[in-house]
Amino acid sequence: MRLGELLLETEVTVRALAKATGYSKSTVHKDLTERLPNVDASLSEEVAKILAYHKSVRHLRGGEATRIKWINESKKQEEEASK
Repeated sequence: MRLGELLLETEVTVRALAKATGYSKSTVHKDLTERLPNVDASLSEEVAKILAYHKSVRHLRGGEATRIKWINESKKQEEEASK
């Protein structure tokens, strides 16, 4: 229940929640999707909405991360070429 409440407060990703709490990503996801509905159904529904949102935008986050990676790579190449 604590993980679900923390997710509602912060609305961070499962990875960020796992890092903040010290649990593995797999454990956090399993707790939120499989165990929480058995403990608190209403909290589980709210958590499911947040998880669904994160799933719907994950392709955008991945694309942005790749874009930033290539920008940094091109900056490194320019710096090395100017030396």
